[in-house]
Amino acid sequence: MSALEDEYRLDYFEEEGFHRRECSSCGVHFWTRDDDRELCGEPPCEDYSFIGDPGFDEPYTLEEMREAFLSFFEGHDHERIDPYPVAANRWRDDVLLTQASIYDFQPLVTSGETPPPANPLAISQPCIRMQDIDNVGKTGRHTMAFEMMAHHAFNVREDADDEYAYEGEVYWKDETVAYCDEFFESLGANLEEITYIEDPWVGGGNAGPAIEVIYRGAELATLVFMCMEQDPEGDYELKDGNTYSFMDTYIVDTGYGLERWTWMSQGTPTVYEAIYPDAIEFLKDNAGIEHTEEEREIINRAATLAGRLDIDDVEDVEDARGDIAEKLDVDVEELRALLEPLESIYAIADHSRTLAYMLGDGIVPSNVSTGYLARMVLRRTKRLVDDVGVDAPLDELVDMQAERLGYENRDTIRDIVRTEERKYRRTLERGTRKVEQIADEYAGADEPIPTETLIELYDSHGIQPDTVAQIAADRGATVDVPDDFYGLVADRHEEAGEKTAAERDDRLADLPETEELFYDDQERMEFEAVVLDVLEVDATDDGDDGEPAYDVVLDQTMFYPEGGGQPADRGTLTAGETTVEVTDVQKVDGVVLHRTDGDPGKGEFVRGQVDGERRRQLMRHHTATHLIGHAAREVLGDHVRQAGAQKGLDSSRLDVRHYERITREEVKAIERVANDLVMDNVAVRQEWPHRHEAEAEHGFDLYQGGVPPGTNVRLIHVGDADVQACAGTHVSRTGDVGAVKVLKTEPVQDGVERIVFAAGTAAIEGTQRTEDALYDAADVLDVDPLDVPGTAERFFEEWKDRGKEIERLKTELAEARASSGDALEEVDLDGDAVVIQRLDADSDELRAAANALVEEGKVAVIGSGAGGSAQFVVGVPDDVGVNAGEVVSRLASRVGGGGGGPPDFAQGGGPDVDALDDALAEAAETVRSIKRA
Repeated sequence: MSALEDEYRLDYFEEEGFHRRECSSCGVHFWTRDDDRELCGEPPCEDYSFIGDPGFDEPYTLEEMREAFLSFFEGHDHERIDPYPVAANRWRDDVLLTQASIYDFQPLVTSGETPPPANPLAISQPCIRMQDIDNVGKTGRHTMAFEMMAHHAFNVREDADDEYAYEGEVYWKDETVAYCDEFFESLGANLEEITYIEDPWVGGGNAGPAIEVIYRGAELATLVFMCMEQDPEGDYELKDGNTYSFMDTYIVDTGYGLERWTWMSQGTPTVYEAIYPDAIEFLKDNAGIEHTEEEREIINRAATLAGRLDIDDVEDVEDARGDIAEKLDVDVEELRALLEPLESIYAIADHSRTLAYMLGDGIVPSNVSTGYLARMVLRRTKRLVDDVGVDAPLDELVDMQAERLGYENRDTIRDIVRTEERKYRRTLERGTRKVEQIADEYAGADEPIPTETLIELYDSHGIQPDTVAQIAADRGATVDVPDDFYGLVADRHEEAGEKTAAERDDRLADLPETEELFYDDQERMEFEAVVLDVLEVDATDDGDDGEPAYDVVLDQTMFYPEGGGQPADRGTLTAGETTVEVTDVQKVDGVVLHRTDGDPGKGEFVRGQVDGERRRQLMRHHTATHLIGHAAREVLGDHVRQAGAQKGLDSSRLDVRHYERITREEVKAIERVANDLVMDNVAVRQEWPHRHEAEAEHGFDLYQGGVPPGTNVRLIHVGDADVQACAGTHVSRTGDVGAVKVLKTEPVQDGVERIVFAAGTAAIEGTQRTEDALYDAADVLDVDPLDVPGTAERFFEEWKDRGKEIERLKTELAEARASSGDALEEVDLDGDAVVIQRLDADSDELRAAANALVEEGKVAVIGSGAGGSAQFVVGVPDDVGVNAGEVVSRLASRVGGGGGGPPDFAQGGGPDVDALDDALAEAAETVRSIKRA
């Protein structure tokens, strides 16, 4: 019996005459109006029955179905709200992509800390689920990009002990199921065919009963009733093995898949023809895919069974395909030949839409976070496009979807796609050599190349698993590619990581939050306060050579605690005759801790003095960070977003997401925009609006530096140019920054560029350092500083010309030595001339000499003892049956080393130079034995 069985016994089910049944195929429990029903209705227990026989009265487009849903719930007193971006890490730090509509309201709304934007509400939220990537195209129903139509209600129990940002009950389970039935009925569905499957939901530390809504073989909705939290003392053990108890808040969390509802209304063979009709036709025509009437009939019959290919339900997809072929009485190879090109076409359309969402919402491809996921999708799409023979540019395919979705940054999207394709080609060239090395290691082994190695090759080099399999086969190694390969790759990057709080003294929990005075007057540096507590710090934790240190808690403070990339203030605390140095300031759960080198005394009255010059320089740099960020967006594009920042005294840095290196011209433009704002001397003001009002007016780009908690957020306005949620200290007007100078730019990682800059006196000092370097160079060159670039360029060109001349002379010398018969040993091997020579020179000269001999049609075996080690170079003309790599390998082994290469040219060597002459003496016999072999 299910731990939550009683939670499913709804009054609505009883009133409507539902029956609770156990599926005779899979064993799950479900509710149905049909007393004779034995199966739950979901594949593989039952197949799609609406293909060719739509489940609703009228066909709907995506736009029409979305409007039907939202209008229905608006008519039932729900407020329609706008969707959020697909990059969920804009407003939360525990996930990367928006995978469900409830993500929009986690964690602050679902916890009751802040109110929802409306209650109840309805939304149609674009989502991306990377874990579905391997199912896309195969099952007929899975899409990686989709819209989750949803309605939500946020409730609090009447007997709740704590206060929450909302109260009372809006509605709960009975009303939710009733709404679902009524919406089905409004579209003309046969309610007798709908099943409601019991499937408890767990995730993120929460849980609750949930219902999967199945109609004609398709899961169209999930109704989750989030009402439990993980609790070691809880009474309910759920499917994840953890125990749970009920919590004060309880939330209606529904999800209606827009694409599947649209598919149900049209009855097309797959969901893809229903939602991407133009794209599918374009791709099929472009790839030259045509089918006879008989083939189309097989494809349509197979579509009704495609739900059996879900990798989450079957052990082996190809075995499942064989079962489908048997059921259709079709040869499995014939079925595969028909379906696999179509599956690729479907996936290309879906992945192009996914990329349009990602790039349209400002995600820049990179090697980490959301950028990695975008890059993974793009590279997989590129491979599918190439494999199926679509010759349309990838940026055009993505743009088709971006246009349909209404994105305005389409030029940037296309530019990003083209740039990524160029990077991918270069990565493939480098990665292929790595694959060959690994394949050689596993050649002839009893085990295939491990899956983890395949994932690492994809992660680091972008090499697709089927490419690895081809290379491996050529070199005698094997590969077993798991059906869920791309899902496994995504799993490595999907989670942003859990945060762990450091252990704190229990006394902090009993202290009140510290009143922060620095927001009231950021120019004020002195204040008075009472010492509430003094915590002695363990010397081993403090890291200060064992000297005693203390964390001092005050009732109020002007000291800014470290946060938002801004270092903590420093200064002093004075109590009577005692003065202690404040060396660090941290904030823990609202309590500000002042790290000091002495104990001012608990209960003492103290006078605090902040280091004013340090604070003012940090204020200039923090405000300058906003100026640089605004200027970067103006110059580089609206896709630019902060990836990290750190403020300092001599310089600061801002990391931004951008898909190319920042050019010198762009740097100068960024400086101009930033300094124009400085010279305009605009006001820098703060306000504390309600977070929903702030998000509605400014969007989620507010949270460039992280997401602050609380109902109200602190916004910093730099004139009309820039507005961000920010907890740092700032100057009152931009003129107080003085000046902004970009010191350098550099790549942090692929897709992230770092801008290092200085403000105020630090900007002047940075400029002076650059000038000092220029003057030093001018002194060395004995020219005017302005003439340094031209003089340096002239010297460089002369240096390159001299280098080329040296190389030319070395080549001529090598050719002359090669052609002079005096120093040569030439032997005849079955009509082929082999020249064996010792030439103590560098490797360039050895290669030149060998090439000169090969051009004469001779096999060249040249050794050198230059540099204290033995080297060999072997060159072989095309029509001579001698493998140069094997010759070098044998010769190098005689001098204690190794080497090799392709059959026509190879080199190697070893440390035993004394054995060089003996090796050359035996070289003729070595070549002879290899030729005969």
